[in-house]
Amino acid sequence: MKKVIAFAGSNSSTSINVQLVKYASSLVEAAEVEFVDLRGYDAPIYSADIEKVGIPQPIQDLVAKLKEADAYIIGTPEHNGSLTAFLKNTIDWASRVEAKFLGGKPVLLLSTSAGKRGAAGSLEDLNVKMKYFAGEVAATYSLGLFNETFDRKQGQITDEKRQKELAAAVAQFEKSLL
Repeated sequence: MKKVIAFAGSNSSTSINVQLVKYASSLVEAAEVEFVDLRGYDAPIYSADIEKVGIPQPIQDLVAKLKEADAYIIGTPEHNGSLTAFLKNTIDWASRVEAKFLGGKPVLLLSTSAGKRGAAGSLEDLNVKMKYFAGEVAATYSLGLFNETFDRKQGQITDEKRQKELAAAVAQFEKSLL
């Protein structure tokens, strides 16, 4: 069976993007999905000076972990209309281990926020950047108004239309696994 690694680019213990990624992961039937908490792979802000000393071991471990996957589900929160500093930093370090660290494998990109746009800015930004890291975007999905459309206790989307849209994105992603 294929293996998918799922993660969200947030270092918040109450991340709504983590919740969305976990929910979307539960919809995947064509593969085994492992959620990876990026907070366990934290590293200092990227600096060429630090890189001269060596790439932090947690980042080396993360890239090795990512190589085990056949595909990825990535959730991207948004800060000021773009990627979070935490996700950008993780990507910057991972690309120093291996520039094309996603290895040409399929990616499902997700985003959510409390606002109407559902972190669409960061989703668009990450979608564009995927080519630099050899991530083949199979589908994208953005959930706006998280607090009104997602039941945190049940861990699922409550709005039928939005639920169907996510199911369609997951189905498109699963086709890329065949």
